[in-house]
Amino acid sequence: MSRSLDIDLLRTFVAIAETRTLGRAAARIGRTQAAVSMQVQKLEALLSQPLLNRTGRGVTLTLHGERLLGHARTLLRHHDAAVADITGAGLTGTLRFGCPDDYAAAFLPHILRSFAGRHPQVFVEVVCAPTPRLLAQLGQHALDLALISTTDGERSAAILRREPLVWVGNRHDHAATQEPLQLALSDPDTLDHRAARERLDAAGRPYRVAYASGSISGLLAVVRSGQAIAVLTQAAVPADLQVLPTDARLPPLPTVGLSVRFDLPRPPALVVEFAEHLQRIVPAL
Repeated sequence: MSRSLDIDLLRTFVAIAETRTLGRAAARIGRTQAAVSMQVQKLEALLSQPLLNRTGRGVTLTLHGERLLGHARTLLRHHDAAVADITGAGLTGTLRFGCPDDYAAAFLPHILRSFAGRHPQVFVEVVCAPTPRLLAQLGQHALDLALISTTDGERSAAILRREPLVWVGNRHDHAATQEPLQLALSDPDTLDHRAARERLDAAGRPYRVAYASGSISGLLAVVRSGQAIAVLTQAAVPADLQVLPTDARLPPLPTVGLSVRFDLPRPPALVVEFAEHLQRIVPAL
């Protein structure tokens, strides 16, 4: 029997594999969760193999699902490139994009992979830095656009996603109980650094900034050593570290928003297309 893989089914499958929940995948591709579930069933029936394991926290891929994922990404990339080439709809050029360091590991692979599938002739230059540095580069026109962190009260731009700030520590030490509390924080003008100090000052908890840096890899190294705790957005917490519970001595932290900022009031078509791509994909990640 001849079997043909439907591009829409593969696109849905890849979205599920990357988001790990049917609900987020549905939001990404603009379908209902019921429709996504039916597409998975159709694809599994077509291949006569189970592709997903359902769990209480979402889904994981079966062995057959993992094997299909590589093929699906390759087929989608070639399919989208062919459509763009033949229809002339593909964009070309170089885009300078800024992203906060803490979102890079969590979001960038999905953002760049899916955009390259639709516009393979576009080269995206990525700069990872704290929001204040990204804003400075936008002001100097060194970037075309950037994802930036904003406070809850800032209404200057549409918020694509909200992320809670959390205290993060090593799973196997007691750094959170030290007196004074040892902190590993990003640059002093960043939202996470300011929020940590403001909340601890209000709670009357003695602390010491033992390490401050714009490099998230440096901060994580200090936390992994057990010498201090850090503040990160929840999406950026690595699997080997833990979110620390809050209490009177380790007070709750605020939520930050993620929005897009441009270097020009009227950005070119390539920049607008990438911004619209961010607006579609970031909320569903």
